[in-house]
Amino acid sequence: MSRRERIIEILSSAREPLDVSQIAAALGLSASEAGAIYEDLEHIARSLRRGDKVLLMIPPACRSCGYVFRDLRRLRRPSKCPRCRGERISSPRFIIKHRNEL
Repeated sequence: MSRRERIIEILSSAREPLDVSQIAAALGLSASEAGAIYEDLEHIARSLRRGDKVLLMIPPACRSCGYVFRDLRRLRRPSKCPRCRGERISSPRFIIKHRNEL
């Protein structure tokens, strides 16, 4: 089973959304390899568009001022908040659901 197939399986069976570090831990990857998971998630999102499942993302938010990063062009964890310039940013969290569950 490929890494992307395992990610789909993990996120489909998850009860609550997972961040990239939790996904990496479930895959047995180190924190330095977790960056590649963002690329896999982008590919998974495109692949799932044709089927009956969808990848949902809870966007990252600034823990200092509460700003929510709703308009991300790429799946990633932002480094700074545009409002307060704080660096205490929560990671985006992901889960896969069936379209009829939404």
